Amino acid sequence: MNGPAESPDDGYQRPGGAARIPGPRGPADDFDPRHAPRSLPQPAAMPTPPEPDSPPPPVPAPSAVPATAPTHAVLKSLLGAWALAACSAEETQAVEDHLTECAPCAEEALRLRDAVGLLHPEESLDLKPLLRSRVLEDCLGKRPARIPVPVWATPYDTETARLDALLRDFGDSEWHTPVRLKWFEEERRRSHRTTVAGVIGHLLAVDGLVATALGLDDPLGPDAVPGGPAARTGHFWNASPYPTTRRVREPWREQGHTLVRTVSFAGRGVAELAVDYGSFALPLGDAFLERAFECWVHAWDIAEAVDYPYDPPSGPHLHRMIDLAARLLPGALAVRRRAGLASPARGLVAAGAPGRTLHLEIEGAGGGGWDIALDSPGAAPSAEHTVARIALDGAEFCQLAAGHISPEEAAVGQHGDREAIRDVLFAAASLSRL
Repeated sequence: MNGPAESPDDGYQRPGGAARIPGPRGPADDFDPRHAPRSLPQPAAMPTPPEPDSPPPPVPAPSAVPATAPTHAVLKSLLGAWALAACSAEETQAVEDHLTECAPCAEEALRLRDAVGLLHPEESLDLKPLLRSRVLEDCLGKRPARIPVPVWATPYDTETARLDALLRDFGDSEWHTPVRLKWFEEERRRSHRTTVAGVIGHLLAVDGLVATALGLDDPLGPDAVPGGPAARTGHFWNASPYPTTRRVREPWREQGHTLVRTVSFAGRGVAELAVDYGSFALPLGDAFLERAFECWVHAWDIAEAVDYPYDPPSGPHLHRMIDLAARLLPGALAVRRRAGLASPARGLVAAGAPGRTLHLEIEGAGGGGWDIALDSPGAAPSAEHTVARIALDGAEFCQLAAGHISPEEAAVGQHGDREAIRDVLFAAASLSRL
């Protein structure tokens, strides 16, 4: 059956015909314009725009908008945090850049940084006085020292270290603070006015007696006058036409270290070596205790002059110092008796035989009981021959032995022979000297 002639399948819709979906075409180069429908209008040519007189300005590429810099008020408010190192890295950089341009803020920053430094002092004198000895004891307990300090030298080592800690923060004005040295001579108290530096010079000169006994150099030099503590101290004070200054601290402290180091290496027998004090002599072990006692007493004098609290030595060290004073009392009593300053002996006994005795009871830290022979240094004290008893606080007994208080001022609990009690109290005061 013949139907209508098929129109060419060119993908276009013709009138009266059904719509067809255009199929895919080939490349534009394969398109034949002869087959294009004549009913489609050709596109009109676009008019050419007139050329402008000048080219339009180029459009800038988009960029990030810069952040606003902190204001002066904001940076000033950050100075406190900057001084405490509490700013972030960006804030720190901003503040430090600002300080190079703003003189008022730079001055304020310096004041704040100095104030922060005061909040963290390098050293403090308010540490417990026994902290050093406790730390050393703990360390030595874990690992014993190969060459330990002798027991009789540790009080001197500790007291010189405590005094040095007191002196460490002194300025020039404190070194020239007046200090009055006090001691008891014969029947009355004596004193001498010097400075803090003069007191350290006194300790340096008298410690030199121990140094020369050990074969070390004399701190007063080869031209030092022979004699006891008073003569050596006078030589030191008068050797220079200028007042003693803070420079005396370094040789005094170095000499103390040398003394402790020397006896530590010397061995056991060195404790019996005699130290000549001019009018008397002491074994080296007792001389170190005596120097520790004087160092503490004069540190007390210095602390009182600068109005600073100063604690007594530890109980074990204080006990050793009191024990030395108690052992020296019979000899001091005999010296006063020969000078006619004490009552005569009631009875002479052979050396080592029991004789009249006074019992000395020291209370508080470092305290204990001691029996004192009254009639002869060679007599043996005996509880059966006790004729009197004295009770004293440990610190007060040391003040008495240092000549800082008179026998009449000492608050003494006493019982028994009044004459013996008076003789012993005055003998204790006579242990003091310049």
